[in-house]
Amino acid sequence: MSYNIWNGFEWGKDTDRKAQCMAWIKSKEPDVLALQELCGYTEEMLKEDAKQWGHAYVQLLKTEGYPTALTSNRPIELKEKELEGFWHGLLHCQTYGIDFFVVHLSPADAEFRLQEARLITKRIHESQADRYIILGDFNANSPFDAYAVEKNHVLREKYRPKSANDKHSNLRDGNFDYAVISEFLSCPAVDLGLQKTDLINNGFTFPAPVLVGKHNQTEKSIVENRVRIDYIFANPKLGNKCISFEIFNQEETHLLSDHYPIMAEFKL
Repeated sequence: MSYNIWNGFEWGKDTDRKAQCMAWIKSKEPDVLALQELCGYTEEMLKEDAKQWGHAYVQLLKTEGYPTALTSNRPIELKEKELEGFWHGLLHCQTYGIDFFVVHLSPADAEFRLQEARLITKRIHESQADRYIILGDFNANSPFDAYAVEKNHVLREKYRPKSANDKHSNLRDGNFDYAVISEFLSCPAVDLGLQKTDLINNGFTFPAPVLVGKHNQTEKSIVENRVRIDYIFANPKLGNKCISFEIFNQEETHLLSDHYPIMAEFKL
């Protein structure tokens, strides 16, 4: 499972949302969980939380900014924590005999995201991992979703730089950018959501209704800006072992985070 929990439950202040979110995670019984935006967390805090969903093993990328993490019900071997060249950082661990690359790419700049993607795929090749999974918040659109994204003029305007002086852009020369996800696909890796969930009608992972009333968001704008930016990729051999995939974008998770969790099941 991968889940962006949105600002570490407001840096620990939103205890009600945290309790509900943790109870929901526990109910799904994931064996391995990748988390993003663990703002304000220490490793000890993460260990305490992970116990709630039955995981005794954790790895936290960092303790400042927007950390990522991996928790598991089996021992975790830390392979690498890298911050240089990354917006939030890269966490590389091994558990269940699988190399996990937990990502949280730039939310603001298409070119920076592409450089991050290239750094990650380079590390995957160098690791010579036999089985690997890349998962997290990619903040990037997939070429497989272009049928919907290209028609979304509201989203295109949202992605445009806010001013002529803005150095960052989520568009590439005014166009939607699919280069980041294409970089991972060519690793090679399989997008586990394909053919296993209804991407045409329900293939969105962000934004969730919890954002209504924040930053001028309305129920209408939430629907208009729906995109799939959270993914789980696996190398093709491991991808063949994936038996199910789900985006949990139903009512029960509407108010738990601004992102929806995703989960893949494997028969190994």
